[in-house]
Amino acid sequence: MSARTHTRSTRPDARGVEIRLPWWAVALPAVAFGALLLLIAGPGQAHAATDDPAMGQLLERIVDLLTR
Repeated sequence: MSARTHTRSTRPDARGVEIRLPWWAVALPAVAFGALLLLIAGPGQAHAATDDPAMGQLLERIVDLLTR
């Protein structure tokens, strides 16, 4: 005896699915993104390290490779 196979419809269900997120599920990632953006944009009192020039050269090469 053969089993029936169900075919999938490419149309979405007529009833539709409504997904509701709590307010913090949107607010927390937005706040985290803003905080990280501020850290990147305004380094504040950061000073470049002059002890190890190899790290600077490595970073320059990575930037060169990524901008090609």
